[in-house]
Order: sequence, then structure tokens, then C-alpha cells
Amino acid sequence: MTLRLFNTLSRETETFTPIEPHRVRMYVCGMTIYDLCHVGHARFLLVFDMVYRWLQTLGYQVTYVRNITDIDDKIIKRALERGIPIRQLTEEMTHAMHEDVAALGIAPPTHEPRATAYVPQMLEMIAALERKGLAYRAAGGDVNYSVRKFPGYGKLSGKSVDQLRAGERVAVLEDKEDPLDFVLWKSAKESEPDDAKWNGPYGPGRPGWHIECSAMSCAILGEHFDIHGGGMDLQFPHHENEIAQSEGATGKRFVNYWLHNGFLNVDNVKMSKSLGNFFTIRDVLKHYDGETVRFFMLRTHYRSPFNFSDANLDDARNSLRRLYTALDAVDAPDAPVDWSQPQAKAFRDAMNDDFNTPGAVAVLFELAGDVNRTQAAESAALLKGLGATLGLLQQSPRSYLQGGGGVDEAGIESLIAQRAAAKQARDFVRADQIRKDLAAQGIVLQDSPQGTTWVKA
Repeated sequence: MTLRLFNTLSRETETFTPIEPHRVRMYVCGMTIYDLCHVGHARFLLVFDMVYRWLQTLGYQVTYVRNITDIDDKIIKRALERGIPIRQLTEEMTHAMHEDVAALGIAPPTHEPRATAYVPQMLEMIAALERKGLAYRAAGGDVNYSVRKFPGYGKLSGKSVDQLRAGERVAVLEDKEDPLDFVLWKSAKESEPDDAKWNGPYGPGRPGWHIECSAMSCAILGEHFDIHGGGMDLQFPHHENEIAQSEGATGKRFVNYWLHNGFLNVDNVKMSKSLGNFFTIRDVLKHYDGETVRFFMLRTHYRSPFNFSDANLDDARNSLRRLYTALDAVDAPDAPVDWSQPQAKAFRDAMNDDFNTPGAVAVLFELAGDVNRTQAAESAALLKGLGATLGLLQQSPRSYLQGGGGVDEAGIESLIAQRAAAKQARDFVRADQIRKDLAAQGIVLQDSPQGTTWVKA
């Protein structure tokens, strides 16, 4: 079965055919780094990490670009509030983001361009749009894109220009020819700091948000590439505007396949600071390990709405522990996946069906059941190997099952030794009390002919 994916542009599931055989070029809109990453960011980061890994599993040479927006109205505002230079803020937040994604097991992209390093390319694209009559200089100094002059505008969102409304990050300005027009170059304001300004043919200013991704993607991947991804909230206006800019400037098709992940809610309500249900990745990692969060999000299809809750996280943690418990009972060798095996084929078919991770995870549990019944090392190796394609099940099972922080391992081992001595002395009341005391601390003892081991409940 070949890879098929849902293309937002056509609104159909299509067979994936790369522009160049055996090579995939993919761009994903990354973080605007003015604050710590929240769980909504974790969703898209994990989704496209999954896509990246699976494309590599299929044998493609993948060039994966995930940008960093390091100049933006919110960044300027936050830097002024804190009384620090913009670069200091963005360096701090970039470092924090890298720590967060590492904790979730997210692989680094091939390229991670920063918008501020591509201002010359943005200016070149704006100039090309102006030459083609698609951009105009407004009276206030901004340069805007003339949406109605691009015939294909609205094809990604599936709406006509008349059906669409302005959805910019900033208020519609009076000197736009049309409310749907969007800014390509923002004229500098006197109140803005010097490190938010670049000199160019349009006077001091900075690029608009949309032009950043068009310029960076074309500069690194070329003017026509395979996959562009991001959250569903970016479909309009951001990705619609990227198409207008890139195709308007180059005259070429911009992207073949558009992928968008579904919205995230918290306890079935949209996440919002005003509602008090806003959580950073770091908030969550204080209570759950990174692999649990990863497994939790991958259990849901990437295009489906995702409901974030403690109850669902607890369930995911217990489910992941079931997989690790199966591996803990068998010494699983590291071995390449034999894709001719029926369960491996079922896993591959699920992933090739528009990255159907729920179906793939179901295969993992089927394999875990086989391991529990047969203790077969081959099944355990396949479980571990298939898990690796999703970035799962690569820790030592015993370390994972005993992990979580705040555990006095030496104290537990001492109590296990005391319990063994009590049993040897036939003091079964004392031995049973030690087991109960450890259970009250969330420690489960497992007796076998080889001795007693422990895991966290």
C-alpha cells in the first residue's frame, strides 16, 4: 500500500507522489517565540514529527524545514514590557522551546530558519509582487498585497473572495484598498525600538508575518515543493496568503500537498488564558513524563479535534505502561522491522492511510498481547521496532516503569531485602506489611523465581 494523505487544497485523500523520486521537501510553520510553548504547540510539533519520521521510515530522504518567527508585534510588545532587547527575548524563548521539544522526543528539523535572517529574501519577493501589480505602497508607508488581483485567492480555504473576511493579527488599516489586503512590509513607528527596524527600499520597517514563510520556504526548499503543514487555524489567512504571495511572485505552483492538524481543546473547551485552562508544555511535564504526553497525542488522528485533560493523560500513561510492561517481561533484541510480518504490514497500512496513528497504536497493543501470552522475543522486538517509528518504546522498560522522579530507590531496595528476610524467618505478617506500605507509596512488588522487582503503580 502506498502512502495516501488528505490534501487540504483538494479536500480529498490523494496518493502521495513526490516531485523528485525518493526525496521529500516539507515546510511547517513553527513558533512565534515571545513566550513558553503551550500544549497547542505540542500538538502540531508532535504531529509533524510523526509525519517526518514516517516519511523517513518509508525510505524518503526528507528535508524538513520548521521556521522560527523572531520578529512580530507580540515579540516587540513582550520585549518592551520586560525592558530587554528583542534578541535577548527570542534567544531565551528559543532555548526554552528546544528544551521542551527534546523532552517530548521531537527530532530536530533539517533546517530551523529564523525570520530575521531572511529579510533580504522577503524584500526581493515584495519587489517581485510590486512589479507584477500585486503589491502597492500605501499612504502610511506600508506595502500591502492586493488580494483581488490574485485570481486563485481562496482556493485553500474553499471560499470566494467575497465570502472571506479579514483575519489579520492586527487591525485593518484605513489605507488598504480592500479589507482583505494584507501587509507585506510594515512601516516603522517612532515608538518601536531600533532592533525592530530594517532599512530597505520601502523605508525603515519590518516584514509582515505572512511574507516570512513564503520567503524562507522558497529560499531553502525551492519555489515548488512537496508538503506544507501547520495547525488548522493557519489555513486562513496565513496559508492562503502564503499561496498568494509565492505563486504571485514566481508564477509557479507553490505546494503540492497541504496538511493541517485539528484543533486542541482543554476539557472540551477552547484553551484560553482568560478561562484559566491554559497550560504550557512545562506545566504538563511537571506531572507527566514526555513520552506519556507524546503517546497521548499520537493516539488521536492528526486531523481530529484533540481533547486535553488530566483524565485522558492518566489513561494514556496507564496504556503506555502496559506496553512497557510487556517489554519488561522479555529481553527484546534490537532488530530491523520485518515488514512481511502480518502485524508489521497492518501497522504500515494504517500509517500509509493518512497517518492513521490510532490504527497503528492498536497494532502495538495487539503485539503486546502476543508478548504477554507467548513471551516471544521476536514479537517483543517487533513491538519495540514499530514503536520506534513513532518515537515510542525506546527506553529501558524497567527504567521507565520505575521512573517518574521522587522515588527513593535505595530505600525501596532496602525494604525489599527486609521483606525477603522476614519471609525467610517465616514472619509473613511483617513481609505483608512491607508490601502494603510500598503499595501505599505507589510501588508494586513483583515476585518471581529470580527474585523480587518493583515498578511504579
